[in-house]
Amino acid sequence: MSEISTQEAQQTIAQLTGARERIIGEIRKVIVGQDHVVEELLTALFSDGHVLLVGVPGLAKTLLISTLARVLNLDFNRVQFTPDLMPSDITGTEILEEDRATGKREFKFVKGPIFANLLLADEINRTPPKTQAALLQAMQEKAVTAAGRTIPLKPPFFVLATQNPIEQEGTYPLPEAQLDRFMFNIFVDYPTEAEEREIVTSTTSGSDATLEQVFSGEEIVQVQKLVRRVPVSDHVVNYAVSLARNTRPKNSTLGFVKEFVSWGAGPRASQYLVLAAKTRAILHGRPTPSADDVRSVAPSVLRHRVIPNFNAEAENIQVEDLIARLTKELPEPGQK
Repeated sequence: MSEISTQEAQQTIAQLTGARERIIGEIRKVIVGQDHVVEELLTALFSDGHVLLVGVPGLAKTLLISTLARVLNLDFNRVQFTPDLMPSDITGTEILEEDRATGKREFKFVKGPIFANLLLADEINRTPPKTQAALLQAMQEKAVTAAGRTIPLKPPFFVLATQNPIEQEGTYPLPEAQLDRFMFNIFVDYPTEAEEREIVTSTTSGSDATLEQVFSGEEIVQVQKLVRRVPVSDHVVNYAVSLARNTRPKNSTLGFVKEFVSWGAGPRASQYLVLAAKTRAILHGRPTPSADDVRSVAPSVLRHRVIPNFNAEAENIQVEDLIARLTKELPEPGQK
């Protein structure tokens, strides 16, 4: 695919920069704070990637996702993952249907909730691996295999899965290979005191916000295609690859990585670092990404791909601490 032309770049940048401001403005009518989370959701959406949201209950994750779907005019479905959920409960199932006129019986495929533009997989670690795998296969292939045939999912297809970081009893944690299919792992934190006061005031009154549609599914697909064609310098690509490779103890030139990391990020992390940096750049009105864009998206790309070892646990060093130190200490290519 050829690089985007100067005229196309200007049009895309103008379109996305304006849309970003309007989308955030509409979401703020309903959601107080969480601007960083909204920013990263938009980056993943326009990059055609999926997101894992991690946060305690009650932080309006579901409300945020449904609001985003309304503003972008996307078909939205929510699935509450439970231990008894079966793969067919997500993908769909065949039923035997009788034609009243002829009396003839035939199987008919009834689509499951996965047939949507935006799917919220609530508490994905509450369901057994077989059901998790059915969802993750659809995320990777953008299609569902059922009744002996493959049915493509209508683009854009965007999965947001949530996990509760506190209550782990009776859960089925996602293996690292399946976690790797998520572009971003976004941590949703508690609001500030001022934001919490505003949340309480707005949610205990009788007023409802009126949301306006800003974007459409067709426009999102076009932007996703254009993002792939945004030019990126060798310097930025080399820096992204260096970041990913230096998370691996065997490849790293940094002593603290060898000391505190068990497993590092694979090549998919390098791809997502560059792709997310491209999207972030044009969302902020710039025609090509810089190393700063790579550093900005690095925590969400690497958080679920870097595995601390026992030494890190013993010294209470979190994966976020390791990533922050990595982006601070690792020089850009050509720098000392």
